[in-house]
Amino acid sequence: MKDMALYLLKALAVNGESIVMEEREEQDKIYLTTKVDPADKGKVIGKDGCIIKAVRTVLSAAASKQNKKVFLKIED
Repeated sequence: MKDMALYLLKALAVNGESIVMEEREEQDKIYLTTKVDPADKGKVIGKDGCIIKAVRTVLSAAASKQNKKVFLKIED
């Protein structure tokens, strides 16, 4: 799941190499915590959060095939 999230976020960001992601898994839940370059934060989140919502939707669809839930958080 982490690889898919990194792939999607790197495609959106100008400085894709600066994205740092941590993955934590508990039972049937996957928690992804992401740090993005402040210059790319607006591009990753999108207007009214529409881009990050779409990324979360794609990740949720992939996780549901494994009977898991995924939570993606972008930190400051």
